[in-house]
Amino acid sequence: MDDRILVTRSSMPPYEEYIEAIKPLWDTHWLTNMGQYHQQLEKELKEYLGVSGLSLMVNGHMALELALQAFDFPEGSEVITTPFTFISTTHAIVRNRLQPVFCDVKSTDGTIDETRIEDLITEKTVAILPVHVYGNVCNIEGIQKIADKYDLRVIYDAAHAFGVKYKGRGIGSYGDASIFSFHATKVFNTIEGGAVSFAERRLYDKLYYLKNFGIQNEEIVSSVGANAKMNEFAAIMGLCNLKHIGEAIAERKKRYDLYRERLSRKGIRFFTPTQDADGNYAYLPILIEEGCRMTRDALYEELKQYGIYTRKYFYPLTSDQACFKNQYKRVALDTARKLSDEVLVLPLYDTLSVESIERICELISEREG
Repeated sequence: MDDRILVTRSSMPPYEEYIEAIKPLWDTHWLTNMGQYHQQLEKELKEYLGVSGLSLMVNGHMALELALQAFDFPEGSEVITTPFTFISTTHAIVRNRLQPVFCDVKSTDGTIDETRIEDLITEKTVAILPVHVYGNVCNIEGIQKIADKYDLRVIYDAAHAFGVKYKGRGIGSYGDASIFSFHATKVFNTIEGGAVSFAERRLYDKLYYLKNFGIQNEEIVSSVGANAKMNEFAAIMGLCNLKHIGEAIAERKKRYDLYRERLSRKGIRFFTPTQDADGNYAYLPILIEEGCRMTRDALYEELKQYGIYTRKYFYPLTSDQACFKNQYKRVALDTARKLSDEVLVLPLYDTLSVESIERICELISEREG
């Protein structure tokens, strides 16, 4: 039996529940192309997330790539975004033949620093793409004020923020669109999947054609599209997991609170929770600051020796990845680069044992106390 403690673990419904739920597929043989369960999951997620429109996708990356494409931005347009994110955020911009313009982030929560956005706007700027990193909510009001002033679109990467509410509203109801990831490692998963939420009704049809080859009917392909449809097995996994999401988030919170209690010490910093936000406790990032006995990298390697697998999430910054060949190395991203050197994401999931958390905290305390 594998006794390693990984940084995350997929939430799954009881085996019998899922097996019972997929039995009708053997009768219908309808496995894809927006079937009954795909439609049902779209409906239930719209209600749960509190959004007026939602389109399911095969994964979170295609959700973002097609969301950007749906706005028909001119090739070469600039999108202001954060480098402190998973590489998918940046790739979605580049693959749409748009230019990412990297903005520094805030040390308090890792989200884009809205006070620096305006200085980056040019005549080519068409959108702002912030990330609710680790489920921390961006400064929505500040970002929207800038977007309104310069007539820019706001597309949120909410891959980490499933179920998060801000001022009583679902996080996906802000901006022009938001994308969610339902990857196996996320708070809510469909094995692999994603979605775009939006306010404009026209985006549903646009995204429908984009994710289904541009097919209008049996004889007409009216536009060029991709294949980004969610299949029925994934949709059923989502429907099953959605029944248990409240309990899963509650269990995550208990473990998150225990970590914060046990690791409250000099040299270890936590991000500041967003006011007026109901979190989902998707991740447990700590910052190993200067003056600690061990560096972040040394602690990462040390914990691995005890079968505890943490993550340097996100290191390097997306702007500094090899695929961009030092193109952005001179961009002033001091805070983001500092966080990238200090952040260590600890194991957190709804079934992680209290004993495991106590062990992890004890090992860290021995080395950083």
